[in-house]
Amino acid sequence: MTEPVETYRSTVFPWHCDQFGHMNARWYAAHFDDASFHLYQRSGLSYGHMRKAGSIITVVAEIRIEYRHEMVAGDLLVIRSGFTRLGNKSLQRTAWLCNAEDDTLCAIEHARDVFFDEETRASAPMPDAFRTVLAQHLLPEGYAPS
Repeated sequence: MTEPVETYRSTVFPWHCDQFGHMNARWYAAHFDDASFHLYQRSGLSYGHMRKAGSIITVVAEIRIEYRHEMVAGDLLVIRSGFTRLGNKSLQRTAWLCNAEDDTLCAIEHARDVFFDEETRASAPMPDAFRTVLAQHLLPEGYAPS
């Protein structure tokens, strides 16, 4: 993969907005979270596939969001995402939230997911079969959208 894939679309509704009239931070997090599930599915490694392979899944360990441009009620948003690093027990992914109408970059999420064994309730090495799938969807090092 050389470009992020579209993982989510939505609308900013009035109840997403705070007292200042723009989408509240809690909703950025919710949209990014929904997009993350689609990123795994689009890569061919949905949570359903992970569970069929055994007890190893990914869980979020860390998230950082950069807010670049406000969104207001009625704005349409699109999120494009990609994997940016594969480690031994974790991976990093990045998602770009843009205004769907003019492609203005509104926020960037940087996340680290850890591989987690649901039976032992502890972190676990990334299964080789997962690495094979995910490596095919790794963005080039230092990728930034144009």
